[in-house]
Amino acid sequence: MKYIPTALWAMLETLQMAFIGTVIGVVIGLPLSMLSARNLNSKYVYAPTRALLAIIRTFPSILWALLFVIMVGLGPYAGVLAIVMYTIGFVTKLQYESIETIDSDPMDAVSSIGVSKFQLIRYVVLPESASHLLGQILYMFDYNVRQTSILGIVGAGGIGFFIINYIKFFEYGKAAIFLVIVLITVLIIDWVSVKIRDKYIIKSQHGVEIKPKKSLFS
Repeated sequence: MKYIPTALWAMLETLQMAFIGTVIGVVIGLPLSMLSARNLNSKYVYAPTRALLAIIRTFPSILWALLFVIMVGLGPYAGVLAIVMYTIGFVTKLQYESIETIDSDPMDAVSSIGVSKFQLIRYVVLPESASHLLGQILYMFDYNVRQTSILGIVGAGGIGFFIINYIKFFEYGKAAIFLVIVLITVLIIDWVSVKIRDKYIIKSQHGVEIKPKKSLFS
C-alpha cells in the first residue's frame, strides 16, 4: 500500500503529459486541418500539407518518444513532445475530413458576399465542425492517456517508467499496483468522455451525422 501515493503521483504526471500534449497538438493541428481541406484550398496548398501530415502519422508515438529522448533527454518533456506530434498527425486528418463533409451551400452563400477566407472559417467552418472537433479532442485525450502510460518504456516519463522498471527487476506486485491505477484512471476517463458526448453530441442512426445537443459554451 505504501506505493500507492507514488503510483498516484506518476499517474498525475501521465495525465498532465497527455493533457498538455493533446492541447498543444490540437492548437497546432487545427490550422493545419484548414490548410489540408480540399474545399478550402487549392491542390498546391492542401497536397503538400497532407503529405507532411502523412509523414508525421507514419511514426507511432513510441518512436516519436524515442527520438525526443535522444534529442532532449530522459523525462516527461520528451513524452509531451511525442504526444504533440502524434496528436497533430491524427487530429488534423480527422478534422480536415470532417471539414470536407460540410454542406457547400452555407459556404457558397457566405463566399458570394465577398468575405475573406478567415471570415469563412470563423463564421461557417468552425461552427459547422465544432461538435466534430469536440469528439475528436475527447478521443485523442483518451487515446493519449493510454499511449503516455507506455512511453516510459523508452524513458519518456509517466507511470510507464515505473512499471517497466519494476517488471525489469521482477517486482511484479509493485508493477501490478501501478497497472491497477492506470486501469482505474482509464475507466474514469472513459466514463467522463461518454457523459460529455451524451451532453453535447448526438449521432444519427448510422453514426455519421454529429450535431451539438446544446451550445458547447452553455
